[in-house]
Amino acid sequence: MMEQQNDNEEKQQEQEHVQKIWSWGAGTEGQLGTGRLEDEHLPQLLLHHSSLLPRSDPISQLACGGAHVIAFTSGGKVLTWGRGTSGQLGHGDMVNSLCPKVVSSLENNFITHVSAGWSHSGFVSDGGCVFTCGDGSFGQLGHGDYRTHCSPVRVSYFVNKHVEQIACGMRHSLVLLKGGSGDQIYAFGSGKRGQLGISKDKVKSISLPEVTYGLEGVKIVSIAANGDHSATLSVDGCLYTWGRGFSGTPDVQFPQVLPSSLRFTIVAVGWNHALALTGEGEVFMLGGNYHGVLGDLEKMSPAKQFPADSREAILQKVPGLNDIKTVQIAAGAEHSAVVTENGEIKAWGWGEHGQLGLGNTCDQTSPQAVSLSHTPNEATAFKVYCGSGFTFVIMSPCNPSQT
Repeated sequence: MMEQQNDNEEKQQEQEHVQKIWSWGAGTEGQLGTGRLEDEHLPQLLLHHSSLLPRSDPISQLACGGAHVIAFTSGGKVLTWGRGTSGQLGHGDMVNSLCPKVVSSLENNFITHVSAGWSHSGFVSDGGCVFTCGDGSFGQLGHGDYRTHCSPVRVSYFVNKHVEQIACGMRHSLVLLKGGSGDQIYAFGSGKRGQLGISKDKVKSISLPEVTYGLEGVKIVSIAANGDHSATLSVDGCLYTWGRGFSGTPDVQFPQVLPSSLRFTIVAVGWNHALALTGEGEVFMLGGNYHGVLGDLEKMSPAKQFPADSREAILQKVPGLNDIKTVQIAAGAEHSAVVTENGEIKAWGWGEHGQLGLGNTCDQTSPQAVSLSHTPNEATAFKVYCGSGFTFVIMSPCNPSQT
């Protein structure tokens, strides 16, 4: 009896130290990875991913797009699933995948960064190579043409350069290069709202990478893109945005710094709003007058207003987080999610597909706690990711190589 009890305790401890993944929201194209083609209004624990990967090679990061998901593991492998009708899954075909599937053509590369756009995907290797696949009709794959590719193709423009990150928006892409000549962001794809940052004039689209202007001498930490928006964070915590104007303000053709004394560590961009996290764990939002994205602006406190250049968007502190430090943020099309320092997941915004994980399809104008089926454990860490209308959470043991 004692041996059986010990075995049960060991199994329980073993389960608590295994990576767990939940998904919810829009699922009619297989993007939730549940094996079902239906929306889920409550978090669903995915059980099959453990059979695809050894425990020594857990998922390190996800990227959620219009209706597809990209994952890469600590061992540099890539898996994709969801909508594949534009070739964005990289499996060599144009069909949906209900469950995660390894991208075999990338197996000779160690992938360290990925991004998912509306219908295209980007992958960066540890050697600084960048690959893209999916819809290329706006030039967003960067291959010098407007063709669609169903397998990842290396972007030849960067053959002699070292790429660090890629960020895929709805129809455009950003690439970050860091090196001796200074940090540079290259852009390609649709530019009609200024999201490429390459010209004072409106640019319909370009299919070869061009340097984004206005960031000369700026040391860059990260890049972000979604919808027709682009954003970047500098080493000193400054937030730059360009592209479609927030809250109906004019479009911005070049990166403009947000004039604020706040110093940001993470930025996440949606279709009509952006979230920014400070080093103190406070969450601020730019935009927000569209349905489902914190529409009750009267309950939000202004932080800093843009100067009088006809951009009247105001950065607002997100209410309802009860002064609990936030450690991670994510933005979908019109919903948002955060992880607090005590491991709580909170979500708000557009809820039509159940992407808030609250068991209904209601919109929420303030952060609501999401209940996950797990036993609280201080030795775990959470990450949240938002697609256009769906959400993922990864719970991993607190091991730097796995979180």
